[in-house]
Amino acid sequence: MLSPADPRARAGDRVVDVRVTVGETRFELSAGEALTFGRDPSCAVCLDPDDLGISRLAGSVESEGGTWWVFNRSTVRPLEAVDEIGIRTIVAPGRRLAVVGPLTVVVEGSVRRHALRVHTDASDESPPEPPAAPGDIRPTVTAAEVMINEQDRLALVALFSGYLETFPRYDPHPRSYAEAASALGWPRTTLIKRIEYIRTRLSNAGVPNLQGENALSSLAEWALITATLTRDDLERLPGRSRGQ
Repeated sequence: MLSPADPRARAGDRVVDVRVTVGETRFELSAGEALTFGRDPSCAVCLDPDDLGISRLAGSVESEGGTWWVFNRSTVRPLEAVDEIGIRTIVAPGRRLAVVGPLTVVVEGSVRRHALRVHTDASDESPPEPPAAPGDIRPTVTAAEVMINEQDRLALVALFSGYLETFPRYDPHPRSYAEAASALGWPRTTLIKRIEYIRTRLSNAGVPNLQGENALSSLAEWALITATLTRDDLERLPGRSRGQ
């Protein structure tokens, strides 16, 4: 196990495979090492010893079989893992998730949420997204020639902005139609009609799960996975600028 004071974390003669960042503290792990996190002071990362909403041993980051994993060591509490494009995976108690790219591991407590950034490359940040070209000339043909135009993308980013935010503002749930419309200065009915039109076109083009109770969540996942929305699109919202 490692702690920030462990001399191995500062050694320059070993291969560092994974970096875990918690607030301003960074841990460096090599094969055979592990980092634990939870409520108990014995953990390498003690998130909050007084927050009973956090398991004593919530999880660990360690290698097994040549792969780095996030293990949920709790018997009752799930973990959230958010990848670099904003897709959330729930890691159930006793389960694990392979680290195949930058992840933010979110631990929900009764007092507040905590985040651990797991990096698999040599940098402290996720690889930067390529800047949008002037005029935003990204392809707008998706899902069997369904066109996503500027107004469509505005509606999507207003509704799903929480997915694009970084921790602690990350929120993997669609906003209400009223809140999203207000962010754009649109009438609520205008936003609803545009989102329904997008869903209908994509459903007709073969995109699944865009009707029914979880339709908006499925639409958000489609928009993220296909890169129809990226974090750069947050700048489209009125009052937003780069870095906010």
